[in-house]
Amino acid sequence: MMRSVARMIASFGGCGFAPRAPGTVGSLAALLVGIPLLQHAAWMGIAIALCCVIGYWATATVSGGEDHGWIVIDEVAGMWLSMWPLAPLSPFSLRWADIFWLVLAFALFRLFDITKPGPVGWFDRRHDAVGIMGDDIVAGMGAGLIVMALHAIA
Repeated sequence: MMRSVARMIASFGGCGFAPRAPGTVGSLAALLVGIPLLQHAAWMGIAIALCCVIGYWATATVSGGEDHGWIVIDEVAGMWLSMWPLAPLSPFSLRWADIFWLVLAFALFRLFDITKPGPVGWFDRRHDAVGIMGDDIVAGMGAGLIVMALHAIA
């Protein structure tokens, strides 16, 4: 029973079982689920913390130390970290500029997640739940810092 729950969490409700590009599908699903959380920075912060803790448990339970393609809860945590600097943002009154920043957060996160620069790659080379979750968390933090800096000067 617990293994089934962990599998559902690790796949973000099944998004990880997409036949093509499950990491991108998981990131896109995280973007859509995350937009309402952006109404309040605290909500997003709590969601990120819960995602990291519960995601770590689920990943440790089902991964066996291997970063299976269907495990996308790490992408959720990273995507939400990349979006967090945009809070507060109302999902009911999104402007074109808001959409631009959300797309930029998505693109930067996916770029860092795929290319694995610096510490992202270090975490990726670990073969445990810390590595599986850590590379995307660091990628999301990097993307979020860039989004925050560009948003501040725009």
